[in-house]
Amino acid sequence: MKRRDFLKTSGAALAGGALLGTAGGFSQSCAAHDGSSRDLGSTDVLVVGGGPAGVCAAIAAARCGAKTVIVEQGNCLGGMATRGLVAPFMTCYDTTGEIMVIRGIFEEIVDRMVALGGAIHPSQVRAGTPFSAWITKGHDHLTPFDAETLKFVLDQMCDEAGVKVMFHSTLVDPLIVGDSVRGIRLLNREGLCTIGAKVTIDCTGDGDVAARAGAPCTYGNPEIGKVQPSTLFFHINNVDTPRLTRDVEAHLHEFRKVNGVSYRALHWRVEEAEEAGEWDIARKSVNIYRGVREDEWAVNCTRIAGVDATSTESLSAAEKEGRRQVQELMNFFHKYVPGCENATIKSSASTLGIRESRHVQGEYILTADDLLQGVVPEDSILCASNSVDVHGRNGANTTEYKTVENGQWYGLPLRSLIPLRRDGLIVAGRAISATSDAAGAVRVMPPCMAMGHAAGITAALAALGGAAPRRIDAKDVRAKLLEQGAFLG
Repeated sequence: MKRRDFLKTSGAALAGGALLGTAGGFSQSCAAHDGSSRDLGSTDVLVVGGGPAGVCAAIAAARCGAKTVIVEQGNCLGGMATRGLVAPFMTCYDTTGEIMVIRGIFEEIVDRMVALGGAIHPSQVRAGTPFSAWITKGHDHLTPFDAETLKFVLDQMCDEAGVKVMFHSTLVDPLIVGDSVRGIRLLNREGLCTIGAKVTIDCTGDGDVAARAGAPCTYGNPEIGKVQPSTLFFHINNVDTPRLTRDVEAHLHEFRKVNGVSYRALHWRVEEAEEAGEWDIARKSVNIYRGVREDEWAVNCTRIAGVDATSTESLSAAEKEGRRQVQELMNFFHKYVPGCENATIKSSASTLGIRESRHVQGEYILTADDLLQGVVPEDSILCASNSVDVHGRNGANTTEYKTVENGQWYGLPLRSLIPLRRDGLIVAGRAISATSDAAGAVRVMPPCMAMGHAAGITAALAALGGAAPRRIDAKDVRAKLLEQGAFLG
């Protein structure tokens, strides 16, 4: 049986209890070490977390010929883009707005959604419009998309690449042999299981695999002892968009920033609600982005401070507070916002949007200065121009927003994906090795998808070549990225 066909036979494999097969005797030793865990065999590349970084990593690894498995605790791929309803994709263009710099698998995903009517291509979306919440700075060429379309496209692309997808599967802990991560133990519907892997990619967003494997991490911003606030996204429909747009555009001349606090869309309506005692959210305006369909909008306004994404108790309280704020916002829309009197909640996110938690320490720590000065290192695995965006540091309502000062883009070194002190492991997504401020730029979805693309290629080269990921030459990774349509400057 061909490898691709084998990976697609998930139902039969589950029924037979032999999901992945064995490799090198590793899985047998794990089963002997822990008799209570089912042995699911081994794979070349194991991706933990099916969010924007993880799904691109899995597709890239499989396209390089590596036997690839992705495990996801939810019921779909896409993470923040689907379960989290974070939309639109932030810019994938350079600072001039002329060149699309995040391409490769990200661009393929966008093109497929556009073909299905589930996205608007970023080339057609400009700053200062309803699609960008009328924001101009750093918000040119965004990508509105439909989360349901994205779910389908990601399933389709993983199937075509031969990725074995395991939903409803939660990381328990990594399997360690010496200094190397050799797979994970997980909890799924059958109980505790083990999967061996030559290379594991941590795309959990919180660096869970790396942290539990003993890789050094920092949490939030160590200098001030804070993490950025979290947000529960939700989408509304049945909006009279022309009326809403007229109201906002009549007040565009009032947009301003004072002492780090943004007064943008609907801030005049927020003032009315505050005066009536019907607003207690730590925002002075409402970031509201028009969707693919005219009557649909994505709302990025709830703000929950001090959420520890590594704590079940903290997350549980924050999820409830997010839903409370959603109801407060719906009252606000119905009562104060023209065109929203009959708006309904199309959907609210099934998981909280986390901006920051752990930062895994790697061979290079990316800094905000690297980004603002447009540094492109020799081992760069992507180009991006996303701005440094830090919420809540100087007060609950504040936002710091810094755009690239020199050049059209910056790079991100492969070294920032390689954690210290652990082999067999790569980190992709917002938990990469970066300072808190730098992570405020590269945590958004297009760069995460680009770094996932690079992580998948690196993992495949390491697994198929029998080498540790840190020993893979960045030149080889860059060559593969170019073959797969990425832009590297």
